[in-house]
Amino acid sequence: MSSADRLTVRRSELSVLRWLFKPETKRMFEERYAAYRSPRGYSRIGRVLVGTWLYFSYCFLKPEILGVPSWRLMKVMFPHVDLSRPRLGDLLRMPVQFLWLLLFKQVTTTGPSRRRIRRIRQFYRLADLRSRKLLFRMVALTRLTMRKFRRLVGGSDHRADLYDQPHTDEAKSFKAKGLVGLPLVLVLVVVTFLAFICVTVPFSLTAQASFVIALVVTALIVRQVPGRYPALLLMVLSLIVSFRYIWWRVSSTLNFDDTLGLILGIILMLAEAYAWLVLLLGYFQTMWPLRRAPEKLPEDTAEWPTIDLMIPTYNEDLDVVRATVYACLGLDWPREKLRIHILDDGKRDSFRDFAAGVGVNYIRRPTNEHAKAGNVNHALKLTDAEYVAIFDCDHIPTRAFFQVAMGWFLKDPKLALVQTPHHFYSPDAFERNLGNFRKIPNEGSLFYGITQDGNDLWNASFFCGSCAVMRRDALEEVGGIAVETVTEDAHTSLRLHRKGYNSAYLRAPVSAGLATETLSAHVGQRIRWARGMAQIMRLDNPLSGPGLNWRQRLCYFNAMLHFLAGIPRLIFLVAPLAFLLLHTYIIYAPAALLLLYVIPHMVLASVVNSTTQGKYRYSFWGEVYEIVLAWYVARPTTVALFAPHKGKFNVTAKGGKVENFYYDWVISKPYVFLVLLNVAGIIWGVFRIGYGPQEEIAAVLVNMAWVLYNLILLCAAVAVAGEMRQVRSAPRVDVRMPTSIKLPNGRSYQATLRDFSMGGLRVDMDDATVVGNYSHVEIVLQRANRTFSFPTRIVFSNNQMLGLRLEPMTRQQKIDYVQCTFARADHWVRWQRDYQVDRPGVSFGQVFMAAMRGLKISLEHGPRPLPWIVHGVSFILNSLKSFAPVRVEAKAL
Repeated sequence: MSSADRLTVRRSELSVLRWLFKPETKRMFEERYAAYRSPRGYSRIGRVLVGTWLYFSYCFLKPEILGVPSWRLMKVMFPHVDLSRPRLGDLLRMPVQFLWLLLFKQVTTTGPSRRRIRRIRQFYRLADLRSRKLLFRMVALTRLTMRKFRRLVGGSDHRADLYDQPHTDEAKSFKAKGLVGLPLVLVLVVVTFLAFICVTVPFSLTAQASFVIALVVTALIVRQVPGRYPALLLMVLSLIVSFRYIWWRVSSTLNFDDTLGLILGIILMLAEAYAWLVLLLGYFQTMWPLRRAPEKLPEDTAEWPTIDLMIPTYNEDLDVVRATVYACLGLDWPREKLRIHILDDGKRDSFRDFAAGVGVNYIRRPTNEHAKAGNVNHALKLTDAEYVAIFDCDHIPTRAFFQVAMGWFLKDPKLALVQTPHHFYSPDAFERNLGNFRKIPNEGSLFYGITQDGNDLWNASFFCGSCAVMRRDALEEVGGIAVETVTEDAHTSLRLHRKGYNSAYLRAPVSAGLATETLSAHVGQRIRWARGMAQIMRLDNPLSGPGLNWRQRLCYFNAMLHFLAGIPRLIFLVAPLAFLLLHTYIIYAPAALLLLYVIPHMVLASVVNSTTQGKYRYSFWGEVYEIVLAWYVARPTTVALFAPHKGKFNVTAKGGKVENFYYDWVISKPYVFLVLLNVAGIIWGVFRIGYGPQEEIAAVLVNMAWVLYNLILLCAAVAVAGEMRQVRSAPRVDVRMPTSIKLPNGRSYQATLRDFSMGGLRVDMDDATVVGNYSHVEIVLQRANRTFSFPTRIVFSNNQMLGLRLEPMTRQQKIDYVQCTFARADHWVRWQRDYQVDRPGVSFGQVFMAAMRGLKISLEHGPRPLPWIVHGVSFILNSLKSFAPVRVEAKAL
């Protein structure tokens, strides 16, 4: 090379070096360098690797490769490798990932496999659409036939009136509709005879298989059609299969050759009969939810009645009661017609002073007999309004509560009770401990979402202790709130119905309260409910006595029967162990025939429940709820049936904290024992497959599948005992509401309120840096076209979010704040609509993940060396998982 050429090369190298150190180039490399930084920062080797890669990619690679900027190629192709903090295992992860990318085509959103799946879905939708059209025609034909039949027997088509106004004299009598007569009796006789033949005729194995396949396929097709008539058809199909299963169990599966097998088989059959009866009554309750709409009030407020609003308290903290009282002060009702009373059974001067300060009445009784019922009855003697509203001290009414609830009283003079849902703005033990807050309907959603609504059709919706209004004359006629049982609310409504009064349920969440914070508190509350319902069944059985029609008797009986599920649920959890561990046949039938009877019964019941209850109770979660309570409600309900006067009222604690995570071994002991027992059954079942008789392998496999299913549910129940940390005594409520932030200099900025509590708020802003160095701002909220501002202190901030803590406020400001947040009429309606329709496969996956979490938590907090083993196995599994190749999302790849 000549000297001139060498000089040219040196000049070009010098120009490159100068360019590399230009300010804009340096800034570009700094941005790219920062993009590779992990949350834990750079290691020493990481700095060298990232810098080398960035300079290499800039000098020797194209600006863009495979549709990706070349400097980002390492992050895209190896997303599980962190160059800023490299690990020794990356030497293996990178070649494995490279081979994965080289040998396997990455699935993208526009790839051929996605197009193939899309074509299959289109074909399925086409077939589904055709089946829907056919079913719509069948439903229309059924409706037309029913109308013609009514005209034929001399009636008219008043179905809409029957369901819109079920408590009028006309609607109470089927005879008034022209549906009672000789033609109808003949039809019912023929239908009953055909159903009896369908249920009792024995089938061969092939015929039974064909029969159940036809029914299941029909049910899955009918499930796609919206409306109430298809849901009724699904219930009929399910009942046919369930009736046939129960008949087969009673007539063909008892083992009379083995005394132990016969006894255990009868016990299991009784538990199944209980579950079948609950299923049948549940269908009756929910077959046609009324969905009653609020009734308008008169335009002239002078015609509106007077109301005594009572807030019973005993040992609750004053901070819990304050919010309820503040919300009641803002109710849309004439002030002269609304009287607010704090009923203090705790005899606390602080409550008396608070009541005097806010201008509400304070009632303290000298004794404490009969707990909450006695507290309310004492206040009834000292008040005289036409209606009585009762709110638990943690339930906050919205301003529109009486606007929604009172209209029906003025329309129906025999209406004694209007009940509204109990909606909770804080997570209960299941929601918090399982980490599914507001993703899965909570335990009470089914009751307040559809069961009470179904009861309303039959004039059987009952009082739930709070968020309700009652007519004083009717309440005094039955002697006030019932005191003989610990579920005074349901017992009171039963007495009202016996006197011929009507009830109404409005499925409108116009109030919200605090759920139980811990699993032990939740279980304690349910024990009281279960004991009380068993007491009512024993002392005032709805199946006997005067005043109720047969529909009301069935609704009340099912409500009480539901709380007797403890013993049957425990029987189902240990039943397969009788065969695996004791070698006793409790279901004396071939395994194939057992599956052909059991699986259709369970599948069709699940399909019906998923269709009718899909937004209020997800599949499989109901069993988890029942398992958690089964052990604890079994004993008190049994005792209450034989000794109904035993037991006392216990107040459910609200508004507490859980400072640190802990595992509640006391509450979970029974379920840990059941888990171990079922694991022993699995181990012994595996041994029997290898060394037992060959002809029993099918039966062993069926029972092992049953045990595995029970294990999943038990482990999910065990997971609920892991009490998650909750440091806030005032839970946050998620919202999305426009607001504004007012700075000390007078300037205001638009923002979005994302959550609030009694202690603070969180807001989103387009640019939160405008608050500058200010530490105090005012948040501006609106209510009823009025604007209110509240002082806050900034506790944290980033570019688009502010965390605010409420500063000390005047009493009027506190009242305004509660009415601008908790008492807004539109807050709780949205939460009812947020739940997705149930998908059984997804629900089972959620239960399975909860079970795995429960198993891990229980082992981690078990005796040594179990925690060491769990941590070691988790470390090994996570390490092996880190070497697995990762799918690349780049379209070009």
